[in-house]
Amino acid sequence: MISLLNNVLQKNRLNFHNVVNFNPAENKLFPFNFTDTNTELLPGDIADTAVFSRYINYKLQSTGCKYGIGGYGEDRVLYKRSDLFDTTGPKNSTITNKIEQPEARTIHLGIDIWGPAGTKVYIPLGGTVHSFAFNDNFGDYGATIILQHQLETITFYTLYGHLSRADIANMQEGKFLNRGELLAHFGEPADNGNWPPHLHFQIIEDLRIKRGDYPGVCTKSESKMYLENCPDPDLILNMLQFV
Repeated sequence: MISLLNNVLQKNRLNFHNVVNFNPAENKLFPFNFTDTNTELLPGDIADTAVFSRYINYKLQSTGCKYGIGGYGEDRVLYKRSDLFDTTGPKNSTITNKIEQPEARTIHLGIDIWGPAGTKVYIPLGGTVHSFAFNDNFGDYGATIILQHQLETITFYTLYGHLSRADIANMQEGKFLNRGELLAHFGEPADNGNWPPHLHFQIIEDLRIKRGDYPGVCTKSESKMYLENCPDPDLILNMLQFV
């Protein structure tokens, strides 16, 4: 069943401001694939941020693409680079009463836009700063901002991960930001959780009690619930049609 939020976003999708400077008449997008069908990347390549960054840059430069993009609902092997995406130890199932092995989080809940550090990030529609944080773990979001929006009486949130730490230095919760206003920049690895520079953009219907953070990756067994709560970010980005 399509949610009210999906319907509202679909209805308004031509009214959102670009999240990054992208002109389809002039710019190309590279569709990155980080599932196990991508045989170009070895586990060691992904685990090494410098090597991983060179791969991203090579793909963009060799194809003449301004940005790389993709990842919503993707079952990603790259999260094996960090223990952050492992669940905690074996547990006793309340259903089978047997010891179950932990299930890793591999299903991506946002869309990633890959590009140079310092790339500007803009606000797609007016909203208030709900919360922000520096999630400083290897493989985490790094500098993160969450905005709260209301559109046709529907309240929802947008999350911006892997930003520059300087962008949250003077951020204020509750501050209203206008559509098209500069929000932040793609962060360097030291600021963004040790990833090649990119933006993780995610729509969240129910943020629950989270502040400055929300899962951007879930387990396969929880994917239906999380994907329903986190609609396709391209409803706002409007970029995948140009891949």
